Amino acid sequence: MISDFNDPELSGKYLGTITADFVKISDVLKEASYQIRSRKFSDYPIFPISKEIQPIGKIFLGKEEKDLDWNYFITYVDEFVQRKLIAEENLEDFKKAYKDPDEFCCLFVMDGAFTSFVYVPYPND
Repeated sequence: MISDFNDPELSGKYLGTITADFVKISDVLKEASYQIRSRKFSDYPIFPISKEIQPIGKIFLGKEEKDLDWNYFITYVDEFVQRKLIAEENLEDFKKAYKDPDEFCCLFVMDGAFTSFVYVPYPND
């Protein structure tokens, strides 16, 4: 389900809970991604996810309110550059690697010291 180049640590430890959440909320995430792009905020929406409240982006879907394993935040690539999570010189590489946002959701998984970008395909309607 999640693309090949994702971190192997991700597969074993996180894949199940992320997939279980994603099935419940993929339509909401897809619509939010579309709104960010259609309103010209950014062509690169990112949904940071974390078990805890964290400072990147704005809380979008809280795990308690939606019965999820993860909290979902919403932001876009500009914040990652401002916070120096993506270096200016790596921005073009990020944009080239970024998958079609109509087909894939860009998640940024944060769990303690572990962080990773993950692209999850939206279910076909």
